[in-house]
Amino acid sequence: MLLDGVHLVTEAVAAGVDIRHVTVKSEAMSITEVGALVDKLERAGVCVVTASASVMDAVSPVRSPSTIVALADRPSTSETKVFDRAAPLLVAAVDVQDPGNVGAIVRVAEAGGATALVAAGACADPFGWKALRGSMGSALRLPILVMPDVNRAVDDARRHGCRIVATTPRGGRSVFDLDYAGPIAVLIGSEGPGLPPALVEDADERVTIPMDAPVESLNAAVTAALIVYEARRQRTGH
Repeated sequence: MLLDGVHLVTEAVAAGVDIRHVTVKSEAMSITEVGALVDKLERAGVCVVTASASVMDAVSPVRSPSTIVALADRPSTSETKVFDRAAPLLVAAVDVQDPGNVGAIVRVAEAGGATALVAAGACADPFGWKALRGSMGSALRLPILVMPDVNRAVDDARRHGCRIVATTPRGGRSVFDLDYAGPIAVLIGSEGPGLPPALVEDADERVTIPMDAPVESLNAAVTAALIVYEARRQRTGH
């Protein structure tokens, strides 16, 4: 995976991610924060090279090139790790195609106390560079499974005792009335069409966020945030 920028590379080091190669803008070596990070990487045996501004233009994917870019191994997550809590709160992003949205969902899942995330179906890669930047490092710590087969992801959650909660823009119970106690898996649908009707129909619970007209739906990451934090409120009592 590609780690772009000082923040992500620093977060990767702190998370114990295996970093294979680092490229640093030559002029940035005099910056204290960058110099200290490079020193830590070199002491860990990571290959670090300096490059000109024009080379950084090529290797950094953002419009204003970052001062440091790294290639690293993806964190590995086993199914056992995802369900190793007594009452897991699993967030499943189903067919969420915008990598920025996927990254934001990962970030709010970690911040709100969710135990893991599943990127299911045609979901954007949570370890792609845009999603990683959106997660601000959360994808390097939160257990994440990538499962192209949505039905298998749901079946696995059920097999581990999770209630399946499907988000739907209308017709479900209010997000504030649903009981989030016990093992639970919340399905967040894609931009536009949302969850496939068959998934909504097959879910144990259907949840809807109250919205005043004429608003019809909310951003996928906002939906995830409201549900995760309501679950947090109920589970912690505050």
